[in-house]
Amino acid sequence: MQPIVVYTRRWCGYCTAAKSLLDDKGYPFEEIAADNDPALRDELERRSGQSTLPQIFVGDQSIGGYRELALLMARGEFEELLAP
Repeated sequence: MQPIVVYTRRWCGYCTAAKSLLDDKGYPFEEIAADNDPALRDELERRSGQSTLPQIFVGDQSIGGYRELALLMARGEFEELLAP
């Protein structure tokens, strides 16, 4: 299974929702707090093209944030991304 990494910040409702959705579905993930790390935020923007959090990666692929995660799961497409 490809690793799931969720970049978050404190007091972010969408970050909390994304982590809850992954937890509820039983997907293990690594959380990386990007609150006070401007260099990390710049790197995330270069990698994903997005400046908002959460940013969710499956392996090296950016899938977006909470809304994109929920949509992929609703369509049954998220599981396909996890295949090595």
